[in-house]
Amino acid sequence: MLNVRIGTRGSKLALAQTNNVLRLLTDAGISAESQIITTSGDAVLDRGLHQIGGQGVFVRELDNAILRGEIDAAVHSMKDIPAERPEGLITAAILPRDPPYDFFVFNCPVEKIFSVGTSSTRRRAQLLRYYHCMPQVRVEPLRGNVDTRLAKLNDGMYDAIVLAEAGLVRLGYHVNGVRLPAEHFVPSPNQGTVAVVCRDTPELREAFASLNDAQTAFDTGVERAVMEQVGGGCFTPQGIFCREGHLIAEVLSLDGTRSERIAEKVQSIEEATEIGAQFRDIASELIEEAKTALGLRS
Repeated sequence: MLNVRIGTRGSKLALAQTNNVLRLLTDAGISAESQIITTSGDAVLDRGLHQIGGQGVFVRELDNAILRGEIDAAVHSMKDIPAERPEGLITAAILPRDPPYDFFVFNCPVEKIFSVGTSSTRRRAQLLRYYHCMPQVRVEPLRGNVDTRLAKLNDGMYDAIVLAEAGLVRLGYHVNGVRLPAEHFVPSPNQGTVAVVCRDTPELREAFASLNDAQTAFDTGVERAVMEQVGGGCFTPQGIFCREGHLIAEVLSLDGTRSERIAEKVQSIEEATEIGAQFRDIASELIEEAKTALGLRS
């Protein structure tokens, strides 16, 4: 009998996501167990993600564990999965999407917010754009898991922080704050989505097939196709969001003062790829500028 070994990071959020997949597999009559794997992204908290290899740093160790045969699959926040994937692995299931929005969390009166914490170059640029007429508001680096970030807010290190709403929902956390609208704070591609990556075998593909949500798979596929064309990963401030084929994408300057944006209705992944290539040309100056500023160009 197949027993699926699923690797996961050890954070509360990663465990909550993995436990949900375990429950779904159990409901489908499939035996599964979890195994915690610590990644370098979890261990290094004193530098921004762009300084330690981007969001993909959370995925590589789990990929390698699958390829070495130590585990069969891994559960990830889909936005962490890099565009380039190792041979022998597939994204076997994409679960129904949770809220894809950013959430602005604060405890003090809005007029007393002067420091906002975020780990994302995209969120930083979008916040700087929003606060462009209020230079007294500072956007400051913030790393750590959800609990760590909320603790720093509660300890008064920041007046407000920005988190993915999906993480709060999956953890069952109720915090004071507001949802940021996707039209003005375009989310990261695949934000709010959980994906299962596994070794590419017929048995594992069949085991996870029932967990896949077709609409979410299409929308996130559109976002990923555009992302792969634009490039830049977490290094370039970019938001890419698709809902039922309606696509919004933007690239910003690091300081939020300039941006390029498109809004399209997309019918296929191939069309999304073409749109992404066109958008890359439109936003090329901002993309290269960000790479140079962050030391990715000599």
